[in-house]
Amino acid sequence: MQDLNDLAYFAKVVEAGGFAAAGRLLGVPKSRLSRRIAELETRLGARLLQRTTRTLTLTTLGERYLVHCQALLREAESAAETAASLSSEPRGPLRVSCPVALAQDYLPDVVTRFLQRYPLVQLELVLVNRRVDVVNEGLDVALRVRDVDDVEPGLIVRRLRQASGVLVAAPAFLVGRQLDAPEALLGVPLLGALELDRRVHLRMVGPHGQRRELVLEARLGIDDFSVRKTAALAGLGYTMLPLLYCEAELAEGRLQRLLPDWSLPGGHLQAAYAHRRGQLPAVRAWLEHLEDSFRDQGGMPV
Repeated sequence: MQDLNDLAYFAKVVEAGGFAAAGRLLGVPKSRLSRRIAELETRLGARLLQRTTRTLTLTTLGERYLVHCQALLREAESAAETAASLSSEPRGPLRVSCPVALAQDYLPDVVTRFLQRYPLVQLELVLVNRRVDVVNEGLDVALRVRDVDDVEPGLIVRRLRQASGVLVAAPAFLVGRQLDAPEALLGVPLLGALELDRRVHLRMVGPHGQRRELVLEARLGIDDFSVRKTAALAGLGYTMLPLLYCEAELAEGRLQRLLPDWSLPGGHLQAAYAHRRGQLPAVRAWLEHLEDSFRDQGGMPV
């Protein structure tokens, strides 16, 4: 009988594209993964992977074996989830990703209350600012700020709060600049997220419903809000931030809002998860706790 762990290791190595990447995702040393796969091939009496110093490819047998491994693993996971769903009390591991600034500023009390309420849950909070792969990175829930039309196949989304974006800059950066209309932003140093054309697209709606879209080059092109805020505070340019990320700096006068009469199409703070994960008691409890927490803090700006 095959060790189910070895099947999981083999599938993850293939899905991740290598032993090192799979080891990081699994928390298993690369050397152990390599040894276990070699032992699996010895038991089977055949090669599953062709290895070179730079590439890793499946043999013909490996391709067929992978299909069966993935099917077995899905069945095993489904069985475990079915057993867990029969438990009325949330329990077991719960892995959640969240942007760094959101976790630092808004989640400490939320997390503390959740753990106090559900003592049998082991919560792992993964702080990361990049876009995560919920399924392949083994996450139960991903908290993120996304545009309304930014969807991913296979994921269910619960919208927690509307996220309004604002254009901001440091007071010193604005000295000598009269930025009183969208067109005045042309040629002004910008810090923003690049789209496929390697440009920043600023879409704005005016006080009378008029619409503008500026397609601009960025002095700093990056998705991460924290890095953009730090650069804006240093006077390197203006940027768009969700109000959640800059409310304190605006209140303290360290950042100022640009074009306050113009609004930027908003997104939402959302919790995303694979459909089957949402059936687990611990995941359901976390999602409901998030909704209750943000509802109770109705004045929380996002």
